[in-house]
Amino acid sequence: MSIDHANLSRLDLNLLVAFDALLTERSVTRAAARVGLGQSAMSHNLARLRTLFGDELLTRGAEGMRPTPRARALADPVRMTLAQIQSAVLQREAFDPATADRVFRIGLADSIEVAVIPTLIERLQDSAPGVSLRLRSTNRISILEELDTGDLDLGIGVFNEGQTHHKRRQLYTDSFLCLFSAEQLNLAPPISLKDYLRWPHVLTSLADDSRGAVDEVLAKHKLSRSIVMTTPGFLAVPFVVRRARVITTMPSRLARYFSETFGLVTSPVPIDLPSFTISLLWHASFDHDPGHVWLRQTVSGLVSEHNLEL
Repeated sequence: MSIDHANLSRLDLNLLVAFDALLTERSVTRAAARVGLGQSAMSHNLARLRTLFGDELLTRGAEGMRPTPRARALADPVRMTLAQIQSAVLQREAFDPATADRVFRIGLADSIEVAVIPTLIERLQDSAPGVSLRLRSTNRISILEELDTGDLDLGIGVFNEGQTHHKRRQLYTDSFLCLFSAEQLNLAPPISLKDYLRWPHVLTSLADDSRGAVDEVLAKHKLSRSIVMTTPGFLAVPFVVRRARVITTMPSRLARYFSETFGLVTSPVPIDLPSFTISLLWHASFDHDPGHVWLRQTVSGLVSEHNLEL
């Protein structure tokens, strides 16, 4: 593809920087602060961008400024172009974890937090004492926008959605186990399907309804279970299971950890449930960022090294 030097020479690269900041912040004031300009200068840049692209780009709504379809279509190509220019022209220094002072923002569910983060923090304290993490609970839908806007650097979880600029690296595959109190239920593993359906269940789900993967499989066999509680996170579940006559079904690594920590019992699930894969997810603009590359390699290496034995 040849370069149209005559037309491109009329394009101010700073306008693309302003465009990315505006799309990230959805606010002229915050975008100006992000770039280091005054508010009037950023407003002037927005006016020039609207002329350049022949579109309003950002319009005012009830919740602030909203990008137009044209702006959304431009957002990723502009960000990836800026990232490539930054990598090629600015040539960032190599990332040295021993001396780096950097914050990484990671989105993940609390089940993954328990599985991955303790070992990662231990490694950071040993080899990268100036690196810190900011963790945020997220789900597989909202995380795509959070990566696109730059609110998150990395996601860890089950990701089946995404576009070509959402890069993915598999970490491990997990399955499900039942968790219950043998004392409360007077049961010993492995439990039967009859006992599994006889006792009420605790369901962990980010959705508003009280149906999960277990219920989808049961429905195919014209069966159902009683759900006494739903919760968006896993961390309170073992406390409930220890005190109440209930069963829960959760990722096997987490179930084994809770079993050892809280004196609970695990059992194979008496129905066939699909396994699932935990992956890293990031925006393509971070592909060649030395610090980001180091973080991805560190997480992957720890998973491989320890096999996530909790």
